[in-house]
Amino acid sequence: MNSRVFITGYGVITAIGKDGPENLASLLGRRCGFGKLDILETVHRDTLPACEIKLNDQELCDPAGIPAGAGFTRTALLGLIAVREAVRSSVLSPEDLRHAGLISATTTGGIREFERRFRDVQDPDKKVAFPAFLDTADPGEHTERMADVLGIRKYIGTVSTACSSSANAIMTGARMIRHGLLDRVICGGTDALSRMTLNGFHSLLILDQNHCRPFDENRRGLNLGEGAAYLVLESGAALGRSGKRALAELRGYANLNEAFHQTAPSPEGTGAVRAMREALERGGLAPEKVDYINAHGTGTANNDLAEGMALQSLFGQRVPSFSSTKPYTGHTMAAAGSIEAVFCLMALEHGVIFPNINFREPMKELRIRPVTELKRAVALTHILSNSFGFGGGTASLLFSKC
Repeated sequence: MNSRVFITGYGVITAIGKDGPENLASLLGRRCGFGKLDILETVHRDTLPACEIKLNDQELCDPAGIPAGAGFTRTALLGLIAVREAVRSSVLSPEDLRHAGLISATTTGGIREFERRFRDVQDPDKKVAFPAFLDTADPGEHTERMADVLGIRKYIGTVSTACSSSANAIMTGARMIRHGLLDRVICGGTDALSRMTLNGFHSLLILDQNHCRPFDENRRGLNLGEGAAYLVLESGAALGRSGKRALAELRGYANLNEAFHQTAPSPEGTGAVRAMREALERGGLAPEKVDYINAHGTGTANNDLAEGMALQSLFGQRVPSFSSTKPYTGHTMAAAGSIEAVFCLMALEHGVIFPNINFREPMKELRIRPVTELKRAVALTHILSNSFGFGGGTASLLFSKC
């Protein structure tokens, strides 16, 4: 079976907006979420800025539709907010949800909540209730929580493949639809900022204390962020029965592992080239047909060089317009792939290309440069979105206008 896969709705929350319209307005207005940490408790609050959602956990409960004190992690709350918007966007009924799947990605899960009680666990004189927070360390806990709230029973899955996680969650859902295992599946990812993540990236010396500059010769690293985004994928048969209009088609996708290094891509971008090429081949599309690429573009020395080399290798002298949107939202880890997938859908719908802000000087190793000004009224039909992760994971998604 080889059913086409369509997107009928989406939801998103990031540091630049609590829903789709707010995110779009920020992207169009070049408004970013970069700044001092206010919510995360860390000794680096004044020295390691990031793209933080300026709502505490209690304030997230209302838009998530969860009573305060119900024990949901920040990761789960962010996920629920985005999923609920996706459900509304796709006009899914409770009956639709009962027969749908949910595939969610995360890297942090409940690490943030565990951090608050870590010292208590180490103290033998303190009696710590096991279910109160240790269960949330399981990456799948947030998915099960969200599925319970939404009444999803057909299929529940969790993906954790570093920063390619939510792109791989979307691919997993697409494969299940193509093989007739599901007619409808909600796919995406959610991650909350945590001290472990902040300290981990800081120890690798790849955090920029200033606003990140993807693809710039003077880039100094990435900015972390938090957020969530989910797409509603449906088969052609389900779409025909509902009579809904699809927002776009997930025409192609590919993921692989180049196995070069634990935390760095190959200098030539071997994995990135293969992921993009195989996504295009699956979609039956020639490279010259791609109108825009939402680049992974983290702002680190290794990533931007590898991705830039990959773009030149695959597209030759005709590299499409490309840009990174991470200066807006920060690198949202597991949620990056689905957040940027939503931005691709916005670009297709509104005919815009979002600029790669902060870019000043081209990289000496590359002959290409990203789009630096907002482009409007652009005829966009096919968009590639790249997501690369630690451990050598590379993923590319191909979205096409219906």
